[in-house]
Amino acid sequence: MVTTSSSPSNVVTGAKQPIIVAQNLGKTYHSGKLEVPALRSVNFSAAPGEFVAIVGPSGSGKSTLFYVLGGLTQATSGSLFIDGAEFSQLSDLERTRMRRAKIGFVFQRFNLLPTLTALGNIEIAHDIANLGATNGKKPLDRELLDHLADMLGIKGRLDHRPNELSGGEQQRVAIARALISRPAIVLADEPTGNLDTKNSDAVLDMLRRSSRELNQTVLMITHNPEAAQIADRILHMRDGQITSIEKGTGRVVHEA
Repeated sequence: MVTTSSSPSNVVTGAKQPIIVAQNLGKTYHSGKLEVPALRSVNFSAAPGEFVAIVGPSGSGKSTLFYVLGGLTQATSGSLFIDGAEFSQLSDLERTRMRRAKIGFVFQRFNLLPTLTALGNIEIAHDIANLGATNGKKPLDRELLDHLADMLGIKGRLDHRPNELSGGEQQRVAIARALISRPAIVLADEPTGNLDTKNSDAVLDMLRRSSRELNQTVLMITHNPEAAQIADRILHMRDGQITSIEKGTGRVVHEA
């Protein structure tokens, strides 16, 4: 469940305890003496297994919200709770450990390491996630790897390097890399921005399936209202604020 109430006490939790709770989040950038507010009192919560799309034009604050939720930058004001821990109050080291253990990232530009094969890119993500583990290191889950490779259609491409893969294949490898450590949260920043319609639809379907099958909370940043429809809920942003929420359809809706 998601809400935009201006009061933290009114954050809707629904039947499930939220895994993400943002309360009055603000972020201001400074350029000399000029203050540029990027987020203004953002409030929402997201439940385990929920798919949330965040939509808005350039400059709306959606990318800044992505970076704050992922612990890549700190909010200037407000509170952010991730799985019950106040993310905004953790030290840099603690925040890094939590990010490694609980959050997977999917980027528009794929960000695959060019010298590694697809499998190597997936394996190194697992190794990095282990650095944040508090209950000891876990071996690579080969059963999950096989499941993801089948689901993403990359089983026969794991021994290829990124420059030997199409854009759609690279993004599917990037999704497998994000999911291999079983993160509770998947943050996807314009994951279909560099893809054609067919590959875009396939990537969106895979994110939808990861939400349902693996009970992962997916937050997807997009400027594409058609892509956003696959989510359970759609948060619309403008001028650093969540201005409205609509219910998604759970599928991609293409205009005729």
